[in-house]
Amino acid sequence: MTVLLSERSQIFDRADAYVVSDYVNQHVGSHRIRLPPKGRPQASISHRTFSSLDLCRISYGAPVRVTSVALQTIYHLQILLNGHCRSAARGEEQVFGPGEILLINPDDPVDLTYSADCEKFIIKLPVRLLENACLEQHWTLPQDGIRFAATRHVLTEMGGFLPLLGLICHEAENAAEPELQGLYERVVANKLLALLGSNVPRVMPRPDQRGGFEAVREFIEEHLTADISIEQLMAIAKVSERSLYTLFERQVGVSPRDYIRQRKLERVHAVLLRGSARSVTEVALDHGFVHLGRFSEAYRKRFGELPSYTWKRRLAPGG
Repeated sequence: MTVLLSERSQIFDRADAYVVSDYVNQHVGSHRIRLPPKGRPQASISHRTFSSLDLCRISYGAPVRVTSVALQTIYHLQILLNGHCRSAARGEEQVFGPGEILLINPDDPVDLTYSADCEKFIIKLPVRLLENACLEQHWTLPQDGIRFAATRHVLTEMGGFLPLLGLICHEAENAAEPELQGLYERVVANKLLALLGSNVPRVMPRPDQRGGFEAVREFIEEHLTADISIEQLMAIAKVSERSLYTLFERQVGVSPRDYIRQRKLERVHAVLLRGSARSVTEVALDHGFVHLGRFSEAYRKRFGELPSYTWKRRLAPGG
């Protein structure tokens, strides 16, 4: 089971809701809350700072309406763990349930109403983190900033994102080194850009590219640490999705995704042998493998040993 902040990160437990709200204002984002006029709801909050990210798990113990002007310099990604949430920002109403994701853009006003049993997990991401990830992938940065579409997303359908959040929470609670924290936050930014619809123009072929498999192969080699999409490959190859799969089957005998996975594994293997990585986890995450157990098994099947053995062999005499 994936744990998104344990009791070790708890700041307040069954405390006055307005005290918890004050803490949120200081650390997570400016807002105002409205609670029922009667009763003394007991709120709880857990919080960790991880590089430039803030991780927060919160419940108010009563129906609560949260409002705020646009947050300007940050994105809020909220995951509903229990209960439900009604969003009424900009006159568009949506209701979110457990396991669904609500992403608040920096220029979005906030008007959210949570049920009494609601518990949510929040990631606060600075604008610059998403902009840097966009530029690192050689995508065009929209003039008015990156905006994610108001599309409904279910966490379990975002391949590998939940385990990634679990790893980040674990590392946050175990004082990961700053270099590893920076790697994790870049992976989060890249995953969000790859998995959620946005106004970012995806990479288009350069004028000197002639299309076809060789152009695609070169692009994959240059972007093995990025999340490569089928749409990108179609643009590079200048073919339809069906033709792209036919092209890969004819050239290398596997699907585009399988080929990318093979090349990423081979690159990881080479990096581990060189001894230039600080840890197996670091190099796996850097190449987009967030399911570390599955990564280790796939690596073992391809190279006949676990990645940890490859990494240790670099230290052996003659290794």
